[in-house]
Amino acid sequence: MQPFLKALDEKVGWLLNAIAFVASLLVVGLMLFLILARYVFGWSLVGTLELVMLAGMWLYMTGALIASRRREHLVVDFLELQLRDARVKALHRTLVAVIVAVISACFVYWAQRMLAWGVQRPQHTPELSIPLWVSQAAIMVASVGCFCYALRDIWQGIADLRGARYTLSGEES
Repeated sequence: MQPFLKALDEKVGWLLNAIAFVASLLVVGLMLFLILARYVFGWSLVGTLELVMLAGMWLYMTGALIASRRREHLVVDFLELQLRDARVKALHRTLVAVIVAVISACFVYWAQRMLAWGVQRPQHTPELSIPLWVSQAAIMVASVGCFCYALRDIWQGIADLRGARYTLSGEES
């Protein structure tokens, strides 16, 4: 099962990086095009900013997923750096992962409600009539992904905790 999960993680990581790369190109390219069109050529392009905001939303949420995948999301590691015992460190990581999972579960619930509301009461952007649920889906994808990565971190924390316990009991004998 472990090789399958590792291969799946690599594929998901590649996909997230590809989405972030394309979204970055879209944000930068469309903004550059919008600025050049407006201030150099004097053109008024309608709807370009809507595309920039849509790509920006997906870029932001994909970046959150990439950070969660790499365990580089917002952390306060002062306490973790002070801990020396491997078992206490593993316990700390597991506790942090449980807290993140609970918060992520709340975000999944809220994102699902927001997306369901957006589908039931469809709204569109003013110029290009892009459904708002397209950008809201980015929030849903990110919240589900972050929840899955939090579950991974809990699993890893428990495994580290068990490994630290076996190491301690092995040292005593």
